[in-house]
Amino acid sequence: MSVNSADAARSVEVVLVKAGRTKIRYPAELLQDDGTRVVVRAPWAGAGVRDFGFVRFEPGDLFTEYYWRDRWYAVKEVRASDGTVKGWYCDITRPAVRDRGELVVEDLDLDLWRSADGTDVRRLDEDEFAASGLAESDPGAASAALAALAELEALARAGGFTRLLA
Repeated sequence: MSVNSADAARSVEVVLVKAGRTKIRYPAELLQDDGTRVVVRAPWAGAGVRDFGFVRFEPGDLFTEYYWRDRWYAVKEVRASDGTVKGWYCDITRPAVRDRGELVVEDLDLDLWRSADGTDVRRLDEDEFAASGLAESDPGAASAALAALAELEALARAGGFTRLLA
């Protein structure tokens, strides 16, 4: 195996799809793929700073992202440039698909945030989820999304994601 092909095997393009369109695409380092869970690491891929009020994502932040082929969510550990954990941002998604160097994930609008110290656990974008029409167009997916959000919130409130991400 040449150096170039080894490098290619360690990299993946993360593709976040929302409402049938690519929302963002970014390169990431592939850390693990056990056939069920895919773990990647990537720097903050947004343009500039994104201030949510409760956390800021900014250049220099590093995301270790956990995706599952059999679960309806992704969990992203967010670290500042100095290595300090800011918290975990969780996307409710359809199960991830990895194919030919791409990791494709369909965002279903619901999100969850858990701060590093665990004092702030919050659901996000429930209004966007309701407005998406998923409950009418795909009731099974909507039900799976709401169950995934409830599961993640329970894990976040019970002390974090230590076992889930181990």
